[in-house]
Amino acid sequence: MEKANGAMCKNRVREIRENRLMTQAQLARKAKVALRTIHSVEKGMNCRMDTKRKILIALGMRFEDKDYVFPPASGSSSEMSGEMIRPPQTPIQFS
Repeated sequence: MEKANGAMCKNRVREIRENRLMTQAQLARKAKVALRTIHSVEKGMNCRMDTKRKILIALGMRFEDKDYVFPPASGSSSEMSGEMIRPPQTPIQFS
C-alpha cells in the first residue's frame, strides 16, 4: 500500500471489528466518527491520533494497544530494533 506523506498504511481495524461482530455503522456510532471515516481507515487511509483513540475505545481496546491495531510505518524504531508487535492481552474483568 502507498505510504508517501502518510496516505495509506495497513491496519487491523476491519479484522478486529469483524471479530467483534460489529458493522462499520455500529463502530462509527460508538466511536462518534463519521461512517466514511471508518470506511477510509479500513481502506488504509491515515487518520488523526484522536480518531485512532476513539476507534480503539469503541473496539473495547486500550490506547496502549494502538501499535497492534495501527502498526507503525516501516522503518520505525520497533521494527528496526527487531521487536515484535504482540496482540493485546485480554482485559481484566472484576466481579
